[in-house]
Amino acid sequence: MIRRIIQINEEACTGCGACAAACHEGAIKMIDGKAVLTREDYCDGLGDCLPACPTGAITFEEREAPAYDEAAVRAAKETKPAHSCPGSRASMLERGMDSPRGTATRSQLAQWPVQIKLVPVNAPYFDGADLLIAADCTAYAYGDFHNEFIRGRITLIGCPKLDAADYAEKLTQIFSDNQIKSITIVRMEVPCCGGMVQAVKRAVQASGKNIPYTVTIISADGKKLK
Repeated sequence: MIRRIIQINEEACTGCGACAAACHEGAIKMIDGKAVLTREDYCDGLGDCLPACPTGAITFEEREAPAYDEAAVRAAKETKPAHSCPGSRASMLERGMDSPRGTATRSQLAQWPVQIKLVPVNAPYFDGADLLIAADCTAYAYGDFHNEFIRGRITLIGCPKLDAADYAEKLTQIFSDNQIKSITIVRMEVPCCGGMVQAVKRAVQASGKNIPYTVTIISADGKKLK
């Protein structure tokens, strides 16, 4: 049948995931860092995803497509895993960059999400960014962490021990696909935090880019050791 349905411009898609989060029917999935209409019969043609897209990559078209299957959508929602989280949607936070220096009570965070495992590799805020990659405990140990480290940077956090993850593969994608200007690594003095530094070093090498990076070590009592 001929009906109205969305189309996604792959070149304009930044992979932020906003459209997938906005699609209540589950017709859009993120595949290899791009939004893809995987189920045409799940698309109701109402376009909740259009205003969510920050680059205008989604438009309507009239073409041959299977009819909208409301029953299938309802059944899919009933079996949808409970761990799907709208908090992984990439977004900028306006408060971050212009906060006055020395205002320790005001957040300097400039974007969301911040967890390395959740952040989209093609989020628009990565291009031209000074990147902060920090062990998550550092923000609790060092009192002026926001003003000294987060301010003016795009922030990624993680814990190699608790996540049981090697971040090198994800970071390689981020470094390869975006123009990262610099990397600031902040880790705790505990040995397991060294995995964060090693992951960044391997990712920079694998990306084939010459990205300058620095490492700061924080002690458990909140002092900078390096």
